[in-house]
Amino acid sequence: MRAVETNIIHCGECSQVMRDKIPDNSIDLTVTSPPYDNLRDYNGYDFVFETIARQLWRVTKPGGVVVWVVGDATIDGSETLTSFKQAIYFKSLGFNVHDTMIYKKNGSPCPPSNRYWPVFEYMLILGKSSPKTANLIRVTATGEKRKTIGTNKRGTKKLLKYKRGNTRIKDNVWVYNAHSNNGASDNLAHKHPAIFPEALARDHIISWSNPDDIVLDPMCGSGTTLKMAVETGRQYIGIDISQEYCDLAQRRVEGARIPLPGIQNELQANGIK
Repeated sequence: MRAVETNIIHCGECSQVMRDKIPDNSIDLTVTSPPYDNLRDYNGYDFVFETIARQLWRVTKPGGVVVWVVGDATIDGSETLTSFKQAIYFKSLGFNVHDTMIYKKNGSPCPPSNRYWPVFEYMLILGKSSPKTANLIRVTATGEKRKTIGTNKRGTKKLLKYKRGNTRIKDNVWVYNAHSNNGASDNLAHKHPAIFPEALARDHIISWSNPDDIVLDPMCGSGTTLKMAVETGRQYIGIDISQEYCDLAQRRVEGARIPLPGIQNELQANGIK
């Protein structure tokens, strides 16, 4: 198998770049958000979902993960259900829908008068078989007790109790600040029309990959995933069809904090494992 070049940003249509530049079964983790429905303006470029999805299946290692952050537009009074259709298509290719997570925003656009405030997007965790890496983030329990029915290895139900101050695995609804600087630590990110918080990308990278693994963002936009890959000690590959956004992503990667020795211990000390 030919080697894959890493720590690089390619400018081009992502399915073609993946086909020409990335070998089969070479990517540990993809974290990306597509330009869905009519919600985002990507300089007028087309987006062919099915072709991209097939290439993601090809390049992902067995046990690798694709994190697909997506939402739905409301058109003619109805949500499009694009996220559901894409999940079904990914499954038809062979991906496991390992988890359907929620990205909840502390902030949202004003809805029509007959709808509740839209405050979330889906984060589809797609595994090429069962994920080979699952460094699940732990948080400090805040209540006196959190009672959860669990099952042990023998299939026997048991009651799990989390007392105040103990840690537990984080829920699959992740809340991020989406209105104060959109979760970016630099102002360059705002030259792109649709960014997600740096912490979102970081938390998924920590969860589903290990240091030196290869992290791909085939629609890298402002480069948030790539920047967080650098800051957590991973290798990266970015692709975007817009030269403007490739240049922007490159500038952000160059401004990333180089990971210090023992970065994993530092992250663990902050409850990120």
